[in-house]
Amino acid sequence: MRVDAAHETAAGALADSGNLAGTGNLAGTRAWIVTDGKAGDENQCVGIAETLGLAYELRRVPANGIFGWTAPWGPIDPRQGPHRRKGALAGPFPEIVIASGRRSVPYMRAVRRASEGRTFTAFLKDPRTGQDSADFIWVPDYDDLRGPSVFTTLTAPHLVTAERIAAARAEPDPRLAGLERPRVAVLIGGDSRHLSYRKADMLRLTTDLRKLAGSGCRLMVTVSRRTPNPLRDSVKALAHETGGFLWDGTGRNPYVAMLALADAIVVTSDSANMVSEAVSTGAPVLLFDLPRTYIRHRRMFAGLAIAGALKPFTGRLEALSYKPIDATPVIAAALARRYAEHRSAQAPA
Repeated sequence: MRVDAAHETAAGALADSGNLAGTGNLAGTRAWIVTDGKAGDENQCVGIAETLGLAYELRRVPANGIFGWTAPWGPIDPRQGPHRRKGALAGPFPEIVIASGRRSVPYMRAVRRASEGRTFTAFLKDPRTGQDSADFIWVPDYDDLRGPSVFTTLTAPHLVTAERIAAARAEPDPRLAGLERPRVAVLIGGDSRHLSYRKADMLRLTTDLRKLAGSGCRLMVTVSRRTPNPLRDSVKALAHETGGFLWDGTGRNPYVAMLALADAIVVTSDSANMVSEAVSTGAPVLLFDLPRTYIRHRRMFAGLAIAGALKPFTGRLEALSYKPIDATPVIAAALARRYAEHRSAQAPA
């Protein structure tokens, strides 16, 4: 369970803005976040839960085995079922379940059935089992799923809140604050089921980053667990040679600090989540495009380009001016409204 004053402040600020008008106060409402532990899925759910001030618990379902393979259509592992003393669904049901990832779908469905619909179910991204799979479903605009329970936004929810960005600017990370400006955050993803980094891609990215550093920029680089080792090694050497910074996994993670202090952000096209986080800052976002980038993600990038937030990365800075684009509070407010309707429908006549 994770609730603190910062989360309550965020929820209060959202309510004060009018976004939660008529939905009631959700701060302290019990919730489960149900995923298989994948960081991208879990972080999106946590971003929504924290924005609403929910008293949430992380409930991780098994990722492997026959029950994982048959998800989202198959049954749950009976050892993890409702009313068990141990397992992913053990204990009294919460008021809200927020789930993401195909392996969590059967477990969300099990809670909905066992609670006889009293527990409000929310799912982030397409569950692949239809628009009536949950009481509330969020999908990005580029997905095809639509229906009465479906809510869409251009970008994805995340943990890079306006409050965290403001705090990182107010108390700059000393590892970054001493870098000369302009400072450029470089967010590098890695291989996925949709694409793999080729030698030509890694060479092009390193060459363009070197050109950027040669123009006087200081690079603040973070890599992914999925980043190929040759690329990891080359950008580490480049950051060292040019007076930049690369987070090597030691010490406090400076990811939010990098975004907060960046005069511009370079991000690779394999991660729609990182692009969503980048445009929440208001800094110019420069997209390093990879061949075979997921076609639906390209729809999102096109929308961000139209909004004036994003341009292709060609080894130089670009002037872009736009208001920060953050879907997290928008999605949270929509979920809260749907939850209020759900509670109202359940109230005795």
